[in-house]
Amino acid sequence: MNFYDRHIEPRLVSCICGVKPISDERAKIVPQATGRVLEIGFGSGHNEPYYNRENISHLYALEPSASWRKLAEPRVSRLPFPVEWLDLPGEEIPLPDESVDTVLVTFSLCTISGVDQALAGMRRVLKPGCKLVFLEHGAAPDKGVARWQDRLNGSWKRVAGGCNLNRKPAERVTLAGFRIQALEQRYVPWMPKIAGFVTSGVAIR
Repeated sequence: MNFYDRHIEPRLVSCICGVKPISDERAKIVPQATGRVLEIGFGSGHNEPYYNRENISHLYALEPSASWRKLAEPRVSRLPFPVEWLDLPGEEIPLPDESVDTVLVTFSLCTISGVDQALAGMRRVLKPGCKLVFLEHGAAPDKGVARWQDRLNGSWKRVAGGCNLNRKPAERVTLAGFRIQALEQRYVPWMPKIAGFVTSGVAIR
């Protein structure tokens, strides 16, 4: 891992992920996490303000990057429930089968290389009937925007920590065997369209 990957990329991406339009989207979806929660791609902890403190008993924060975990420390310190770091990638969730009530993933399915393997792992650790709560950006429905996403995807990945512009999160969630219970798709106001088409929802194991 080079200097950019260790020091610049985490701060750059964290800054982008913390802008108000994105935070407003987090505020709509994160409070739906309840019970024993596994957050995939905890990053610098931008979801922290939106957790419903009274409804969570334990948080597993999966984040393989030490640089991101260090950035998250101030936010983690504000959480009133136990937080347990898992320092493996999303494809390798080190939890027993059927051990969590909610899996939360926000703006992380775009970066996980083995996204289908990761989703299979999320389904494995969820208790039957429990939920995957997700908020992701991805492929736009407008052909012109989608063409630009495809053209820029390689360059974008290199500067944005492996983030893909053109994945289809709802499709991936369904293919992993989840039943989507609620789904919303829209452009986020004030964000560039190539990175601003978001999908949020709840899917049941």
